[in-house]
Amino acid sequence: MLILGIDPGTATTGYGLINASNKGFEALDFGLIETDKDGDFGKRLIKIHKQLNGVLKKLNPDVVAMEKLFFATNVKTATNVGRAMGVIILTCAKRKIEVIEYAPGTIKKQITGNGRADKKDIQKSLRKIFGAKIRSRVHKKTHFDNSADALAVALCHAYNVYKVDKKGVK
Repeated sequence: MLILGIDPGTATTGYGLINASNKGFEALDFGLIETDKDGDFGKRLIKIHKQLNGVLKKLNPDVVAMEKLFFATNVKTATNVGRAMGVIILTCAKRKIEVIEYAPGTIKKQITGNGRADKKDIQKSLRKIFGAKIRSRVHKKTHFDNSADALAVALCHAYNVYKVDKKGVK
């Protein structure tokens, strides 16, 4: 099963594709959809739609797993990320791809065993699971944060589908 994980954002949306089966998990691709944070917001949403549509066409996932919006103290940021999430869901729906959402704490718990893990903990767990393929493609730390979060969402969904966690069968 090809699972595309998405870490939604307006300036940077991370994505990560994994292949999951009862034999294991493999990271196939990851990257970013970036928009100009000072640009027209409507045009930024259009760019997210167009670039995501291209990613979906190229990678052809069976399902999309997306991180749920965590309640933020900055209402403007939360509203804008919510709008980007709507564009992401619409883009997937137009391609008849199911979108499943996971809360940040659930993702962290599944990937690291700790629902309050930080980004470094998530990345460390992903490197252990996926190995050199991830290490060899990481160039900018800040940009990998979003892609790593997307891979974590995809892996969280894989763990739920195959009833396993980082320690093995549930």
